[in-house]
Amino acid sequence: MKHSAEESVNGTAVYEKPRPQRDFLHEVLDWLRYILLAVVIGLLLVVFVAQRNAVIGQSMAPALHHQDQLLVEKVSKWFGGAGHGDIITVSTEGLQGHEGTTNIIKRVIGVPGDTIEIRDQAVYLNGERLAESYLSADVDTDPRRDEYSSLVLAKDEYYVLGDNRAISQDSRTFGPIHADQIIGEVLFRFYPLDSIGRP
Repeated sequence: MKHSAEESVNGTAVYEKPRPQRDFLHEVLDWLRYILLAVVIGLLLVVFVAQRNAVIGQSMAPALHHQDQLLVEKVSKWFGGAGHGDIITVSTEGLQGHEGTTNIIKRVIGVPGDTIEIRDQAVYLNGERLAESYLSADVDTDPRRDEYSSLVLAKDEYYVLGDNRAISQDSRTFGPIHADQIIGEVLFRFYPLDSIGRP
């Protein structure tokens, strides 16, 4: 015998109520939970693992050019720090000649404990003239300020230069950067498409 919405169970009337609204709400809450989880994971990746950066200006030419799009990894700085020749992004907060909290992209020339000298239009690292194959052949490296032209780097200091030495504002101007100013290392250039790869 068929029953309508009302049935008798143990002598008690039971009503079957439609539940489409409750099911819809449950589904929406499930979706919101997954979206929130994805947002949190994305934020954690950007803060602690990697981020996208765009190059502004030509201070790193010919290795990098204006509007190049880069992937910067932020993990290796916690495991040994930046090394000679690495291209890194640096927070300019507190640097002489820079206002605000913008980021700059430079190449690591000296690491903690190194002796840096800028003389004879070249860089001398620990007494030896530094071979810089990434520079254009006609590039000279001139000193800017005497106090930053000959120095020994402290345990948390790095000396950074732009590859386009004529226009780059770098450690010759504002001095060594500190380890906590390093944001990350440039890992990959993904735009423009004809220049994809490690710079």
